[in-house]
Amino acid sequence: MDPVIVPIDGVLDLHTFAPTVLDTLIGDYIEACLESAIYDLRIIHGKGTGVLRARVRALLEKDPRVASMGDAPSDAGGWGATVVNLKRT
Repeated sequence: MDPVIVPIDGVLDLHTFAPTVLDTLIGDYIEACLESAIYDLRIIHGKGTGVLRARVRALLEKDPRVASMGDAPSDAGGWGATVVNLKRT
């Protein structure tokens, strides 16, 4: 299987990824965004049953680089996406 190329633009759509890679994927994506001076992210996890949303938020809560997070505005996915503000270091 070919690797998935993820643009570092502040928007991470999890629909193309297996749940087993979330821990590494989200941490690596945050690091890449910080290296590119991107501090406002949107992680698209979909609405579904809410299990993926909860897992994403649990990972973000543990990450010391995250300043805040919450539901995206309704025009950006609502509760099917999480907006994240990263700390500026």
